[in-house]
Formats: sequence, C-alpha cells, structure tokens
Amino acid sequence: MLIDWFTVIAQILNFLILIWLMKRFLYKPILAAIDSRENKIAGELLKAEANMNESQKEKDEYRSKIQQFEETRAALLAKAQDEAKIEYDKLMVNAHKAADECGAKRREALAAELAVLSNSVSLLIQKQVFALARKTLSELSTSCLEENICRVFIQRLEEMDEKSKDTLINALRSEPASVVLHSAFEMSASSRQSVQDVLNKLCNGQVVIKFEVSPALVAGIELQAKGQCISWSIEDYLSSLEKSLRQLILFEDSISSVPSDSKEPATEQAAVLQ
Repeated sequence: MLIDWFTVIAQILNFLILIWLMKRFLYKPILAAIDSRENKIAGELLKAEANMNESQKEKDEYRSKIQQFEETRAALLAKAQDEAKIEYDKLMVNAHKAADECGAKRREALAAELAVLSNSVSLLIQKQVFALARKTLSELSTSCLEENICRVFIQRLEEMDEKSKDTLINALRSEPASVVLHSAFEMSASSRQSVQDVLNKLCNGQVVIKFEVSPALVAGIELQAKGQCISWSIEDYLSSLEKSLRQLILFEDSISSVPSDSKEPATEQAAVLQ
C-alpha cells in the first residue's frame, strides 16, 4: 500500500490547526472560567470563615453578658428577699402590737358601751316596737291582711314621684319578660289583677308578671324589673328601728369619749334623739 504523504501532511496540519483553534477559543475561556470560579469560591470560603469567627466572638460575648446578668439578678434577688423579710418581720411586729392595742381599747369601749347603753337601748326598743305596731296597724286596719298589703303596695306605686315612675316604666318596657313580683304570701286572683291593672296603666300596655312567694319579705311585696326594685313590708320598719339603734350606739360612743364635765349637754341631746 502506498502512503500519500501529501494527505498525511495535510491531516497533520489540520490536526494542529484544530488543536490551536480549540486552545485559542475553547480551553482558555474554560480555564479562565474555572480559575474565576475557584477564586470566587475561595473568597466566599474566606468570607464564611470570617463570618463564623465573628459569630463565635458574638456568641462568646453574649454568653458572658448572660452570665453577668444572671449573677447580678441573683445578687439583687437575694438582697430583695433579705430586705423583704426584714420589712415583713417589722410589719408583723407592728401589726401584732397594733392589734393588741386595738383589741384592748375595743374591749374597754365595748364594756363601757354595754354599761351605758343597757337602759337606753331597752327604753328605745320598747318605744320603737310600740311605734312599729301603731304604724303597721294604721296601714293594715281592714279585715284582710293580705289585701291591705296589696292595697298599700298599689298606693305606693301610684304615689311615686315622676322620676321614679319614669325609671320603672323604662324598666318594664325594655325587658317586659323580667318582671317578677315577690310576696310573703300567696296572692289572691283579685289582688294579682289589681297589681296587673296598675302596671298596665303605667306602661299603657300589657305587662307579663311572674308571681313568686318569698316568706323572707316579712309580710310584704317586692316588684323587680331590670334591676329596679319597689317594695313595701314590715321589714322597712324593722330597718328603721335598726338605723335608730345604730345612731344611738354611735351617739353613746361619742359620749364616752368626752370629758365628764361636758356630758351633761350631751345627755340632753340623747333625750332629743330618743
């Protein structure tokens, strides 16, 4: 087989030209890109290492600050607990002392009040009981006690002042289903109808009333509607008696606290109070 040297030389030249072209337009850009990428990665690694070192430094500083804070907090808490205990002991001593002094003074005052008020209270109770009996019997002077209680209650509804009447009307109209009438006894049909008529007249409409028996009212009637309460019972007179007794106790207490030479005018005031 004969060798065509011209073809061989031409192929060698073509191969060399191809190598030169690949080196010129392919290898160098690839190598440059690889170098650039390596440099970029190296820079990012250095930056990451620097950031890691900075983070570690901040972490150490943060731990140091936390430790200092915990030590300061523990010291302040211990100091506050010691001061609170000292103050608590001091307050307890003062409180016990004040309680003992107050108890002694109170016992002395009670003994003095019992001695001074013994006769006065007995006399006042007698007067108030008789006055209570006269006032109750004067308002309940007919044959049927229950009917008279209803009559007096209806009269109280009719004689209310305008402000109280407007307040009751607003309560009845705003929540008509909440109207409850408590009585110490079972009301008759006529008495219920009388109360119903009065309330209907006040509201210019039909009012739904729930009737309930409450013996604790002590012979009385109580109307409740949306927080409003209108009542009449012997309990009102008993409350008046209790108020008078309290006034007498306070007055006698003021007498025991003044000098003996100034008690004579106060005695005249007690007579006026009675």
